[in-house]
Amino acid sequence: MFIITLTYLKPAEEIDALLAKHREYLREQYDNGMFLMSGRMVPRTGGVIIATADSKADIEAVIELDPFNEAGAASYTITEFVPTMTADILSQFKQH
Repeated sequence: MFIITLTYLKPAEEIDALLAKHREYLREQYDNGMFLMSGRMVPRTGGVIIATADSKADIEAVIELDPFNEAGAASYTITEFVPTMTADILSQFKQH
């Protein structure tokens, strides 16, 4: 599992101009099963994505496709973790 943290590098107006394309990109990743949850930070300085993938390299490849990345509008931090405890609804992601 991975936590992807985005930090905005551009003003809010430029981020807003990219939002429709970014959300389309997110939807594609949800549809292919990679992204599980996402949303903006409070205060609005970036966003967070919870993802599942076989490797960090897979996550890095998908991030390359993000319109925020293509426009140089965000930087990304990827944190890999092994979920050993989950809420029942998320038990399919737990690793022993």
